[in-house]
Amino acid sequence: MNRKLLRSVREYKRQTIQTPVLVALEVLMEVLIPLLMANIIDIGITQGNMGYIMRMGLLLIAMAVLALFFGAKAGQTAAIASAGYAKNLRHDIFYKVQDFSFGNIDHFSTSGLVTRLTTDITNVQMAYMFTIRLLARAPIMIILSLIMTMTISIPIALLLLITIPILGGILIWIAKKAHPHFVEVFDEYDILNNTVQENVNAARVVKAYVRGDYENKKFGKISKKIFELFTKAEKIVAWNAPIMQFTVYAVVLIMVLVGGKSIIRETMQTGELTSVIVYAIQILSSLMMVTFVFVQIMIAEASTDRISEVLDEVPEMVDSEDAIKDVPNGDIEFEHVDFSYSGEGGNLSLKDVNLHIKSGQIVGVIGGTGSAKSTLVQLIPRLYDVTKGCVKVGGIDVRKYNLKALRDQVSVVLQKNVLFTGSIYDNIRWGDENASDEEVQRVCRLAQADGFINEFPNKYDTMIVEGGNNVSGGQKQRLCIARALLKKPKILILDDSTSAVDTRTDALIRQAFREEIPDTTKIIIAQRISSVEDADMIIVMENGEINGIGTSEELLRTNAIYREVYESQVKGGAEDEQAG
Repeated sequence: MNRKLLRSVREYKRQTIQTPVLVALEVLMEVLIPLLMANIIDIGITQGNMGYIMRMGLLLIAMAVLALFFGAKAGQTAAIASAGYAKNLRHDIFYKVQDFSFGNIDHFSTSGLVTRLTTDITNVQMAYMFTIRLLARAPIMIILSLIMTMTISIPIALLLLITIPILGGILIWIAKKAHPHFVEVFDEYDILNNTVQENVNAARVVKAYVRGDYENKKFGKISKKIFELFTKAEKIVAWNAPIMQFTVYAVVLIMVLVGGKSIIRETMQTGELTSVIVYAIQILSSLMMVTFVFVQIMIAEASTDRISEVLDEVPEMVDSEDAIKDVPNGDIEFEHVDFSYSGEGGNLSLKDVNLHIKSGQIVGVIGGTGSAKSTLVQLIPRLYDVTKGCVKVGGIDVRKYNLKALRDQVSVVLQKNVLFTGSIYDNIRWGDENASDEEVQRVCRLAQADGFINEFPNKYDTMIVEGGNNVSGGQKQRLCIARALLKKPKILILDDSTSAVDTRTDALIRQAFREEIPDTTKIIIAQRISSVEDADMIIVMENGEINGIGTSEELLRTNAIYREVYESQVKGGAEDEQAG
């Protein structure tokens, strides 16, 4: 078990310690039972002493009851300890992910994180439970049973001493052979989960393009590979049982041979031979138990490594003790900013960007696909850190702010709008969980969402299904804008967030911004010129650089890219109307 992961046991240490103690008491009772049985046969039955048989019988029952009690308690404490350990691991991973920047999250796939939080943790949980219960039981059982066997017959004890390392070595070799196949399985699980996730999220697209058969084949191919890998591993592990049974029967036959001769010579009694056979079976069964646990640990080892990858990931953004918690205003400055998603030495997505936006301004950002428009604005709330230079908000480097304080004042409506399962009220209150119904309704009116919400039978109590699939793209965008407005931010960023609404609604939203939140800096990334035409300043991006800055009139005179886009959209639209 990974020591770092074991820190997550925390409040379940008591149950973890109790389990092997209870197991030891259970094993002690089980080891004494064959001895009592031998005495009943050799003394009580042989001598016809019914009183002795009754006393020993009652003692035997008491020990069996105690063994049952200790075993049940051990099972209970092991279950609590392992389930608690798994709960804490999930907590630690989930909370660690919350501290990740976008850069950290980019290191893992969504399906990979889901697999780690589910399948991998379940594997670790099972291995932990087997370790503190079964793995603790096996050595105690082997040692005590060997001691008891030695008190009865040294030759038979020596036979077991020779058998134990040979059998143990074979079974461990089997487990190691199977391990690589189990490791490979979990990588395939990531691919399987990703396929399922994609298919479910894009169910409408799959049906629209009639690609159900293709998706079924893709799923079947991955599922078959997992089946084949598991089958390979299980075929190897399946040798455990026959080798174990062969060894047990072979050892018992030799023991009967040796014991039978000893009984004839009267150096051993029938009851003693019976108890020795029981001890041998207990020892060999414990060995098989060890290899079973060993296989589980080998499986969990792969999962442990994957979990450790997440826990060992160092968050790129950590608040300093003297982090600033107050954002003075919505002023934004970019000073010689370079940025690469790969870090130092990687290809630059932004190159030597210099920019100053005054608090309260409306700023439009346009540019072709891949021009780094989204990258530019994601540096403002520090979703990513600059590679070189600095970004300032309110005259202060964003790296000096407390992250929560900064992001509370910089609302971002990202390109990919996400709504969560819950009512419309619940979704909007992501902006401010303490907001009143009136405040929620006000921001929805500003975002032009109030109209369609009131058309729903349950109005603001309408439940949004997973992913927001029961509202249209335009409705989803307006709800996300309302959610961002509820934060009452000093800076509002719309990353192509009105692309799915009509031009009239878009204009009404911008008018509401200008009238209702004049002191908030508003940055609008758009593909439509009409969405940014009336902005105080328009930034034209090309290949990660600022190609031009100015008002619409200025850029029409000085910037070829803006003029080309303007003419293709505005004049093209006018020609379409005339043709119509």
